[in-house]
Amino acid sequence: MHTVEDYLNTHHIDFTRYDHPAVFTCEQAEIFHELVPGIPGKNLFLIDKKSGRLFLVILPITKKADLKMLAHHFGVAKLSFGSPDLLMQKMGLEPGSVSPFGLIHNSEKDIEVYIDTEIDTAELVNFHPNINTASLCLTRDMFQKYRESIPHVFHILDLSSH
Repeated sequence: MHTVEDYLNTHHIDFTRYDHPAVFTCEQAEIFHELVPGIPGKNLFLIDKKSGRLFLVILPITKKADLKMLAHHFGVAKLSFGSPDLLMQKMGLEPGSVSPFGLIHNSEKDIEVYIDTEIDTAELVNFHPNINTASLCLTRDMFQKYRESIPHVFHILDLSSH
């Protein structure tokens, strides 16, 4: 299994690493936001248990996700958070470490990815490098280059208009 930093370096994707104490919630992450430039991402690993469809929703840490609205948008009846076992199986991640970088381990390519427009257009974004004791900061161009390096389709979603 590649480390995120090895993957990014191999694909010539520039980033800046910021180490910090472990964070498990968005509230804890906000404490360190002042130390790390850019918009911190909140990443939700969701499942529609009826169909088995999997989703990764990426939004700014300051926005709340309405699971009912997302379920309607995705055309499913009800969304819930994926279990820790499923998260480990599909992305090689533990709860509290979910990030778009986990997609490098999703060999089945069965996770549908939705990014809020605020993350998509931000000059700088930051995410955990699949561990919750660091954040990697990427420019918009480098985050786009990362997205182009993996065989997932990224859908852009404006959560502020819902």
